[in-house]
Amino acid sequence: MEGRAFVVLLVIASLIVLAENTDHKNAIEIYSLHVDSTVTSRFAHTVITSRLVNKVNESREAIFEVELPKTAFITNFSMSIDGETYPGTIKEKTSAQEQYDIAVSHGQSAGLVKTTGRKLEQFHVSVNVASDSKVTFELIYEELLKRQLGKYELLFKVRPKQLVKHFQIDVHIFEPQGINFLETDSTFMTNELTEALTKVQNETKAHILFKPTIGQQKKSPELEETLLDGDFIIRYDVKRSVSAGDIQIVNGYFVHYFAPSEMPTFPKNVIFVVDQSGSMSGRKIEQTRDALLKILEDLRPEDHFSLITFNSLVTEWKNTLLQATGQNVESAKRYVKTVMARGGTDINNALLTAANTLDKANYAEILQAHSISMIILLTDGQPTVGVQDVEIIQQNIQKAIKGKYVLYCLGFGFDVSYKFLEKMALDNGGIARRIYEDSDSDLQLQGFYQEVATPILKDIEIQYPENSILELTQNSFKLFFDGSEIVVAGRIDNELDVLPVEIQAQSHTSNLIFKEEANVREKEKVFQHQKYIFGNFIERLWAYLTIQQLLEKSISAQEEQQKNLQVARALELSMKYSFVTPLTSMVVTKPDDQQKLHLANKPTESDNEKSRFTGFSDYVHRAPKTGQRAILFDTPEHSPDIFRTVQTTAQLLTNEYPHFLFQLPRQNDVICLNIDGQPQAYINLISDPDKGVSVTGKLGRNRNHFVLFEITNLDPHVQLRVSKEGTVLSYGGHTTKLPWTKSASSTIQGLKIAVEKERSLTMSASDNITIKITFIKSPNRFLGLYFMDTDHFSDKASGLLGQFYFDTHLESNPGASQGEDERVLSVHGQKHRVTRKNKKDYRQESATGIISCWSLHITP
Repeated sequence: MEGRAFVVLLVIASLIVLAENTDHKNAIEIYSLHVDSTVTSRFAHTVITSRLVNKVNESREAIFEVELPKTAFITNFSMSIDGETYPGTIKEKTSAQEQYDIAVSHGQSAGLVKTTGRKLEQFHVSVNVASDSKVTFELIYEELLKRQLGKYELLFKVRPKQLVKHFQIDVHIFEPQGINFLETDSTFMTNELTEALTKVQNETKAHILFKPTIGQQKKSPELEETLLDGDFIIRYDVKRSVSAGDIQIVNGYFVHYFAPSEMPTFPKNVIFVVDQSGSMSGRKIEQTRDALLKILEDLRPEDHFSLITFNSLVTEWKNTLLQATGQNVESAKRYVKTVMARGGTDINNALLTAANTLDKANYAEILQAHSISMIILLTDGQPTVGVQDVEIIQQNIQKAIKGKYVLYCLGFGFDVSYKFLEKMALDNGGIARRIYEDSDSDLQLQGFYQEVATPILKDIEIQYPENSILELTQNSFKLFFDGSEIVVAGRIDNELDVLPVEIQAQSHTSNLIFKEEANVREKEKVFQHQKYIFGNFIERLWAYLTIQQLLEKSISAQEEQQKNLQVARALELSMKYSFVTPLTSMVVTKPDDQQKLHLANKPTESDNEKSRFTGFSDYVHRAPKTGQRAILFDTPEHSPDIFRTVQTTAQLLTNEYPHFLFQLPRQNDVICLNIDGQPQAYINLISDPDKGVSVTGKLGRNRNHFVLFEITNLDPHVQLRVSKEGTVLSYGGHTTKLPWTKSASSTIQGLKIAVEKERSLTMSASDNITIKITFIKSPNRFLGLYFMDTDHFSDKASGLLGQFYFDTHLESNPGASQGEDERVLSVHGQKHRVTRKNKKDYRQESATGIISCWSLHITP
């Protein structure tokens, strides 16, 4: 049997390194961890190098995980094992996926990367480390720092979980415009650790070095525990003296930064369109109310505003926009405090009402001339009332807005389709943003509003010599907000000596024209002989920006041919500049006996909706015949259709669907449970008297799947009978049929029951367990049950599934069979042997979705 898995977890721009073992403390020792980040003119190049050694006399598996900013592109990864280096290769995604599928089908070990958080996404790879052997991981990524609210920010989440002999975060910043201010912040800094931080700054350069000794890292001299656990942040901004911005040139490519300030703010006409459907009940609606109360206070007296709330019906606070006087703001705040969550979700009618309200206000000349009109939508779910086809909704809203107003779409949580909101926002000149369900959701909402609260320019056009500039990025912008920055890049004709630029824009008080000329040769001298420069960084910045804009344009492209051309060009640039984007993957192969293949993909925000249930368990599966390992993650499917990979069940070697999938409370481990019950037997699955919830299930004739679930909720007293034909809802002596053929929802005293057409049924309530039943139609029709918010279960929960939700944990299995990945699952002191298996995941939309889990068979 191979040694148990060790975890080496590294997170940067956020950074975590972890090495643990239950039998030998720090058997895998991280003796060196360096994070070297070079920021040149906002473009950041980060190299993460982690060195470790296996100190015990048997082989161990190390898992290397890196969280990097969502806006970053990985450019390289390599492993060096006992002096031999295995570099990564960038490939077109479908080609890389085919190589991955072949590796899996041959029983070879393979790794796939996909996972996202609020600001970060995770890179994951593992390798077997022989006794006394050393391994070095190196990951490189690049990103363009985005200016928000007047500053750029680098965030490092530091959590090594062990003392590291050679630990350092080394950041060099070079800004030719000059550094206006620079600050560092940390959530874990002590007086001792402060001594390990040095900052050196002059007019254009800064050097930040955090290099604590082992003694400084210790919580106390007696304990071998680290203080490094929290955020390390660098914030800065640059000086701006030229009205037309700053142009920088290297090797025939230029970048132009434009961020004017100290200009009058446009008055805003803003309509807040807020979802108050049943799914917003509890914490969500409370945080939304809190955020709106703060946002209303931030309105300027010259602004006009209104509020629209919607569920199954659309309700207007007022039938027009009112000026943000103190009296009107207080009236709106009183209205906000009365907003309660109930009913369905009519997004289409709510947005049409908002557009119509702005139209009427314009016609009646209520609004100020030279003002900015915007609609801010906040919703947490899919449309369930009125028009429910998202494409029709997108078309309706675009026709209603007609380019006159800007639409911002905020998706609260993961039940909403981010792709739907993103396209609708981009179609109407805005952006989409996900609001994460957390203790600071209200602050996220306020933070977004602050970003769009101060428009100071509109209709910005940046012009360069037409015949002398090639491959220009976006140079026309609808709005500019104070504290942000416009970035344009392009390639200069070799014969151009002077690069003139003219910017035309409209402010609140006048039409503006900015002019500037940049001497090409003089500008290129700025970057000569600078140790902070990494290669042709402006050319790479141009490629980075071009790829991002092409992918964004492809989302809102009206013609399929246009979309295909944009995607093809983005793919071409991704390959040329070795960027891991949604169209490419990085493949790293270690040519030893196990033929381990690692595949790194670029996830997107929409992928998060499909992977949110799987967590970060040790995704390991032993191929049936060879005993070799495969590290397996979901593949992102948000790439444009022409590059999407179709995976077959045979290729992924997945086994059957389990009867049940559930995650152990406060643990990452997933259990796949099969029941050896009698055909068509009814089984008590869970009963929790404290929560007033019980669930029974009925097996089908062949015992492979469940075909019926009965759910009883005591307060309010509601019963659901969910079968392959649909759902029968019983309440107050009345019954309602909810077929799978259409979406529907109902809220009864805070308890929401929602059917998503031909996909799932969800029952949820504030401060209680959420129950979800998935309707699987292929290859055989059956039902899949799972629970969310399981921390709400009480210790009185019982039943076949209820027993697992407290006093349950995994233990090592010293007597495991040779070549088997086995553990012992302890349930209230009872021991069950479990083995690592690969199963189909009925919680996912894709029929080919898989999950690596600990497999258990029990008899009721």
